[in-house]
Amino acid sequence: MQERRRAREFVVQVSYAHEIQDDNLDQTFDLLAENTDLSEDLLKFARELVNGIVAHRQEYDKLIASKSRNWDLSRIALVDRLILRMALTEFFYFEDIPPKVSISEAIEIAKVFSTEESSSFVNGILDAILNDALAEGKISMI
Repeated sequence: MQERRRAREFVVQVSYAHEIQDDNLDQTFDLLAENTDLSEDLLKFARELVNGIVAHRQEYDKLIASKSRNWDLSRIALVDRLILRMALTEFFYFEDIPPKVSISEAIEIAKVFSTEESSSFVNGILDAILNDALAEGKISMI
């Protein structure tokens, strides 16, 4: 699983570069992939994850905003939003990944790319979204 963590960290980097530069996603991915030692399988996983993040960005941002009381979405650090979007992509589109694993990974990645406080924030938002999604039957625990 440590290998998937590296792929997820790569996904955050690609997503961040894409968000800042607003460049072609595939070009950004390919450029950054040149400087990584991730296997082809991990790059495939990362590409699917990045594509899901971008494809469902608006949907995810609405979910995040609905759970972040007293915080306007624009006030949430970009890296935290990207980590949240990544975990949400796993929740809803990667049925082979248990949601609790996605949350755990998001927390650890927040510790690497953001702050210690961010990890608690990420945990709270994802836990609230997960509970709602489970109650509504949108996802199931694996």
